[in-house]
Amino acid sequence: MNIEDLQVVLKVAEFRSITQAAEQLDMRIATASAALKRVEQALDTELFTRTTRQLKLSSAGERYIPQCEQALQVLEQARQNMKEDLGVLDGEIRLAVSSDLGRNLVTPWLDEFMDKHPNVSLRMNLSDSNIDFYRDSVDIALRYGTPDDASMYGFKICDVPGLLCASPSYLQRHGTPKTPDDLSEHNGLFYQLYDIKHDVWTFSDGGQKHKVKMKGNRVSNDGDLVRRWCVAGKGLAVKSCLDMSNDLLSGKVVSLPEFKLDSTELWLVFPSRQSITPVVRLLRDALKAKTSGVFNKLVEKGVL
Repeated sequence: MNIEDLQVVLKVAEFRSITQAAEQLDMRIATASAALKRVEQALDTELFTRTTRQLKLSSAGERYIPQCEQALQVLEQARQNMKEDLGVLDGEIRLAVSSDLGRNLVTPWLDEFMDKHPNVSLRMNLSDSNIDFYRDSVDIALRYGTPDDASMYGFKICDVPGLLCASPSYLQRHGTPKTPDDLSEHNGLFYQLYDIKHDVWTFSDGGQKHKVKMKGNRVSNDGDLVRRWCVAGKGLAVKSCLDMSNDLLSGKVVSLPEFKLDSTELWLVFPSRQSITPVVRLLRDALKAKTSGVFNKLVEKGVL
C-alpha cells in the first residue's frame, strides 16, 4: 500500500462513491477503482459492501477507515513539521474567497505572495455562496463574519467597517441623502444570497438603530456586480470598505459618513488543524499586513 492509494480510499469512504472520489481527486474513475482494489488486496478484506446505488462501509471498513485517517494525519503533520524546520515552503493553497474581495484585492495579493514563494501553487474558488470544505475541494476560506461552526478553526484577519457608497455622478443627479428618511427617494443596489434580498439597511445613531426598507431596480448574487453598478452611478450600495477600497481611493465612489454601519470581521477559516500549514501561516500574516495597509490609506484619505 502507498499513501496515495490510502487517500483514495478515504475519499471513497467520505463520498460513498468511487466516481465522486475520483472527481474530487482529479483522477480517472478506473485509477481510483484500481487504488481501492490494491488496498483491499493488501488487507485481504473488503472495506466496502457494493450495492446497486452506492458503497457502504463493511464492518472491517468501519474499524479500519478512522484509524487510517488518523495515521495519515500524523504522517502529514510530521511532513509539515520537517518542512517548517528546514525552512521549506511549498504545497497547494486551495482557497475560497468571496467574489468582490477575491477579484479586486486578494488576487493581486496572492500573485505577489506566490512570486515570493515560487514552489507554492494555487487553486482558487471565487464565490459568494457558503463553502462546503469537503464537497468543493477547498482547504481554506477567506470569509466575512465570525465563524458560527464550533468545529472550524480560524484566524481573525481584521475588523471591516461597512459603508454606504455612491458615485459622485449619482449624487450630482439625485442629491446627497442626509438622514435615513431621505433614502426613500433613492435607488438601492442589492445583494442577494439564497433568494434573500438584502434590501433592509440598518444604520446606527448613537445607541439607536434605524432600519430602512429600500427600493431598488437592481439585485445580484454577485457582490462584485453590485460594486460595478455603484461605480457606474446606478444607485446607492451598502458595501465593506475593503471591497470598495480601490474605488474609494481613486474617487470613483464616495462614502456617506452620516450613515453609520456596523463593522464585520474578516476570517481565514479551516476545516481542521491539518490545514494550518507553514505556508498558510505565512499567508495569514500577509493578509493581515495587506488589509492593514489598505485601512491606513483609507484613513489618510479621510474615508475612515
